[in-house]
Amino acid sequence: MRSKITLTAKILGIIVLVYLILLVGFYLFQDRFVFQSKSLPRNYSFTFDQPFEEHFIATGTVDTLNILLFRTKQPAKGLILYFHGNADNLQRWGNYAVDFTSLGYDILMPDYRGYGKSTGTPNEIVLYSDAQVVLNWAQTTIPHSKLILYGRSLGSAVASHLATTANPDLLMLETPFDELNSALYTFSSRYKFPAKEFLPKVTCKKVIIHGTSDWVVPLSSALRLKPLLKDGDQFVIIEGGSHNNLRDFDKYHKTLKEVLE
Repeated sequence: MRSKITLTAKILGIIVLVYLILLVGFYLFQDRFVFQSKSLPRNYSFTFDQPFEEHFIATGTVDTLNILLFRTKQPAKGLILYFHGNADNLQRWGNYAVDFTSLGYDILMPDYRGYGKSTGTPNEIVLYSDAQVVLNWAQTTIPHSKLILYGRSLGSAVASHLATTANPDLLMLETPFDELNSALYTFSSRYKFPAKEFLPKVTCKKVIIHGTSDWVVPLSSALRLKPLLKDGDQFVIIEGGSHNNLRDFDKYHKTLKEVLE
């Protein structure tokens, strides 16, 4: 009996030790976990199934941001400023532009610092300030009668923060979290990205889209944003949808069409 207790205690001790090592490891290397960027050489040629324009804009420091503009073939109903998730670069995210250009909108997609051809190192404050830089550039470069901010995952906090001052016509959030730590399960980050603090300050209509099977950002995290919505806002739940496949569901495209048209 005593040997079984001793063995159980050893197993528990190992589990606790491994968990503590994981906690320390995440804290020390969390930048790599939160910002899963993939850089691209400056001469990399993007390939998409629709025409696009590529631009580089200054951040006010030594760094530059790489942005892609996809124009609709129709008379543009407005401009969508799209802030993507925490991984990859515009070679991936640019493939999603067709979901919006097909509905009659121009869409502008920036890469965060350190992502793709954008230079520098990302952090929370930099993402917020760069979002304003991109908006300022768009306001003076791309004529539009309507402005929509769209945030995907990590980008949902960036879009929400910008919406507090940009006064857009619509804010759309795909797979958002209320704050970063609630999306990290038992791990803790020094970054906040607190969408829950920004949404109450956003006066325009808000639409949230989330899936029931999202293992990256649990639905429970997004649902904590629901009480912050007002009359006329929408919280759309896609049954069976996960973090990276909402585009595979008809309900996602139906929602886009209903909201944007």
